[in-house]
Amino acid sequence: MDRNHLLRQVAYMKNSLFDQGYLDREQFTQLEELQDDANPNFVEEIVTLYYNDSARLIQNMEQTLVNRPIDFVRLEEILHQFKGSSSSIGAKKVNDACTQLKEYCSAENTEGCSRTLQLVKQEHAVLRTRLETYFQRVREAG
Repeated sequence: MDRNHLLRQVAYMKNSLFDQGYLDREQFTQLEELQDDANPNFVEEIVTLYYNDSARLIQNMEQTLVNRPIDFVRLEEILHQFKGSSSSIGAKKVNDACTQLKEYCSAENTEGCSRTLQLVKQEHAVLRTRLETYFQRVREAG
């Protein structure tokens, strides 16, 4: 594939992530503006750090939900950290699911928390796959 075709694909993929609500356009664009020649992979590195850290936070939320009695205060603390990290990369659907999860935590609704944590994990995984594909294309386009 020629470089121009790859660049068009990259632009299309990124716009798709925005248009389908996976990424917040403004937040992700702000991250991209911090990228420069001195650190050309800045955004990908930040996203990689996010996924490394968020996997631990998801595991902590899952563990908190299986412990009895459930410590909803602790669950909300972990969720707050996870939601903040998700916001920082513009993970819009993940963030929206976190908002739902917070409502169930505040209501101390165990079933709602468990069900919504599955949604958080699903949105997290879908975004990861889509971003991995996107960054692969960015690298190919050089």
